[in-house]
Amino acid sequence: MTDRRAVYTHGHQEAVLRSHRSRTAANSAAYLLAELRPGQALLDVGCGPGTITADLAELVGPAGRVVAVDTSAEVLAQAAGYVAGRGLSQVVFEAADVFRLPYRDGEFDVVHAHQVLQHVADPVSALREMRRVTAPGGVVAARDADFAAMTWYPELPELDEWMALTQRVSRGNGGEPNAGRRLLSWARAAGFTEITSTSGTWTYATPEQRDWWGGLWADRVVGSDFAKTAVADGHATPADLERISAGWRHWAADPDGWFAVLHGEVLCRVPGEADR
Repeated sequence: MTDRRAVYTHGHQEAVLRSHRSRTAANSAAYLLAELRPGQALLDVGCGPGTITADLAELVGPAGRVVAVDTSAEVLAQAAGYVAGRGLSQVVFEAADVFRLPYRDGEFDVVHAHQVLQHVADPVSALREMRRVTAPGGVVAARDADFAAMTWYPELPELDEWMALTQRVSRGNGGEPNAGRRLLSWARAAGFTEITSTSGTWTYATPEQRDWWGGLWADRVVGSDFAKTAVADGHATPADLERISAGWRHWAADPDGWFAVLHGEVLCRVPGEADR
């Protein structure tokens, strides 16, 4: 990955987007919401199917300006349809590379990225580019899961195997699956000095939550770009993936099943003119 491109390990198959469509500003960007004001210009990097984008657009209001970028034209089209269905007209969707954002210096008051930095080969450079397009006094907000910090019960060997495989496949693609714990260090390396570092969780413990979370991972393990890469790069065989998938369904069916996802969060303020 000498060109530093982002490689999205999981792909954009239905089982992956099923997870993405569950994301809202409330469950995925709560640490940012106090910074949002009507009339702001906001850039959403790696917008996916647009569910968080739409919530953020509502908060900056019709007087605000929202630009949402992703690398997949198919996903951008889905996001545009979703946002239009919410009756929001101030959002523009564009294909863009996080390392070469096609925007002026200081063009946005807020730049947001959810689950992006774990997939790029040079997250510090990505943060620097996000900072470049942020206005003085504005904020760069990033949130990423930390896979090694995920925890679950029952402690099934198939889920341990899934975790080890995820680490190998993600790093083979040039990413860092344990990004959450590194966000503060990456932000400091990118030159930010005013950083608020927090954490947030997703928890799956009810029968409905287990069925949804376990089912989507059972499908992703065998039917996504993750699966293709795992086999193509020699990290697993199809039989291995089927066994891991069955383990996810076993976990989902267990009435004692519990799963928590830890996220790191950083809110990085760009110095205002008076601070320069």
